[in-house]
Amino acid sequence: MEITRPTSLSEALDARAQDPGADLLAGGTDLMVEVNFGLAKPEHVIALRRIDEIGEVEDRRIGAGVTWARLEESDHRALAQLSRTVGSPQIRAAGTIGGNIGTASPAGDGLPWLAAVDAEIEVASQARGTRRLRWDEFFTGVKRNALEPDEVIVAAVLPERVPSNQHFAKIGQRSAMVISTVSAVVVRDDDGSVRVALGSVAPTPIRALAAEQLINENPQPTDEVLAEFARTVSAEVTPITDHRSTESYRRHAAGVLARRLLERCLAS
Repeated sequence: MEITRPTSLSEALDARAQDPGADLLAGGTDLMVEVNFGLAKPEHVIALRRIDEIGEVEDRRIGAGVTWARLEESDHRALAQLSRTVGSPQIRAAGTIGGNIGTASPAGDGLPWLAAVDAEIEVASQARGTRRLRWDEFFTGVKRNALEPDEVIVAAVLPERVPSNQHFAKIGQRSAMVISTVSAVVVRDDDGSVRVALGSVAPTPIRALAAEQLINENPQPTDEVLAEFARTVSAEVTPITDHRSTESYRRHAAGVLARRLLERCLAS
């Protein structure tokens, strides 16, 4: 196996252009699992850890190489909350938000937050330079994304304003170090508008748009409205039955989890 270790983004893009089939390696918490189970046998790996340009956090940019351990201290409450649930401390020290984005698993813990805040994914290639895609343009299916073979994920780019009133939670088969059965993020802006995003309940992270409309029309919801909000979320998701959960449980849990997070936002 050949390993290329670029120390700058331009070097990484050169390597990617020369071999678009090469596997990108950040923290290795996804790729190395597949290697260990014999599911992947990469011939060429481009290791990205030495690239400082993708390891920075700015006001509106989170570099693809930023680890979950660093994001545990994020000023964005829900991002910090979800970061603390990602695997073990060792996984959080190695795993990166860019790896989570690139893997594009429906259960990716960071993806509902990106959806809730309407983030864009910045990617770059040697041939075409930099481009940005909205989160719902980037995630195209189960472990599928819009990244071209010669591109590298550079950063998650946030809008000018991100509501500070935000909460994350997930449900899993254990209380720690668990892949989510259902995950959710609810954010509430200063004007009372609410956004609801969920993971593990569809092929990609989703926004519960009908539930958002319902609650935005009722900014001071009664118990009846909150119950209808939960039912609406449950109706919007399209989960599957697998080894972690049944479709019916995921559907029910999505509504319960979204309502709990909304109530936390309303109480903040």
